Amino acid sequence: MHLKELTIAEFDAFAKTSPLGSYHQSSNYALLMAESNYDYELIGYVDELGIIKAAALILIKKITISLKYGYSPKGFLIDYFDYDLLKNFTIALKKYYNKKLAFIKINPEIAIGEINKYSKLTNYNQNIIIRDYLKEFNYNKLKDNLYFEALFPRFNGIINLDEYRFENLSKNTKNKIRKAEKKGLILEKSDREGLDILYEFIKKQRNINEYYYKNYYNIFEKDNSCDIFLVKINYEKYLLSVKELYDKELILNNTLSEKVINDASEININQKLNSDKALLSYKNDIEIATKGLRDNLSTYVAGAFVIKYQNRVNIVISGIDRTYKHFNANYYLHNRIIEYYKNDFKFLDLNGLTGDFSKTNPFKGLNDFKIGFNPHIYEFIGEFDLIINEHSYNKLKRSGYLAKEFNKKGNK
Repeated sequence: MHLKELTIAEFDAFAKTSPLGSYHQSSNYALLMAESNYDYELIGYVDELGIIKAAALILIKKITISLKYGYSPKGFLIDYFDYDLLKNFTIALKKYYNKKLAFIKINPEIAIGEINKYSKLTNYNQNIIIRDYLKEFNYNKLKDNLYFEALFPRFNGIINLDEYRFENLSKNTKNKIRKAEKKGLILEKSDREGLDILYEFIKKQRNINEYYYKNYYNIFEKDNSCDIFLVKINYEKYLLSVKELYDKELILNNTLSEKVINDASEININQKLNSDKALLSYKNDIEIATKGLRDNLSTYVAGAFVIKYQNRVNIVISGIDRTYKHFNANYYLHNRIIEYYKNDFKFLDLNGLTGDFSKTNPFKGLNDFKIGFNPHIYEFIGEFDLIINEHSYNKLKRSGYLAKEFNKKGNK
């Protein structure tokens, strides 16, 4: 068997048959990264009959004036359990790229375990043996990232859409979705024009300019594999809902006033004070909704960029207008996106979580938000560098070039 460059059609056709297929291993993603100063090669490992046994998108980038590295996002498309195939493919890669690259980075989308929802401990599976194979074949296992230090998160929340039921969500998540609905929120499926609105919600999350997401959309939109969703306030719906809530609370407040007159206990007084606060909040909502309706305002409060590949939907990035944080728009957005796709796709990827499930985790809010949707939480195998030229690789490590290139870039 030998390595050869594949055509886009050959590579994409093989990728769609692979159990490890991912939009990160697609010609579309290659074109996207080409806009970010990467070259790319679509490599196939073929037998004597020309049948492809393994393949990989290899992104190539200069790391110094004289040295380049390769990166295969989400890893090679290969049966990692086939010891001889993995070994021979690795040998062929090292020979093929011997004078071109110092190393090739991979982060295979191989789940080595699932997090127990109660103990938050990982129940490991048989995939963990692949880690030993890679080490044996001269793949350098990098330090496991607990947070978002690596190119992709090591922990991910995946929703099985066949299992998704609103009643199975956490109590907090259900409450926030219900509250969001009472704020008159509606979901809109947008087009290219919606990118400008979405970018305002996400621009502070990553050090990436607006043209990156425009390229993202332009490339993946050609084969209808991306969607943009925006959440908007329907002021008429908002006003009707909040008026109904105000009227109910007013009746309760009058009842509580009588209770306090008859029995000024601490419990009755606290109930009355809480009702007063609720009334004040509803009055404020009525003013906002009335003004929005009167002035015919068009107010967007959240948005998301979604990629569809095979049987899976990936929420690449989402964001909210912090001014309207109390609207819980992100909860509403994610629930509606899940409902939108659940009859046509098998899985929805919430993107990364951290491996720290403690109360002191600086990303606890993010974890709690995603866990509230009751996903399966998987731990993946992590990052490895296939060392092609050991002298060059060690030189890059000592000089700090590796740390500068890869540390804290976040997932893409």
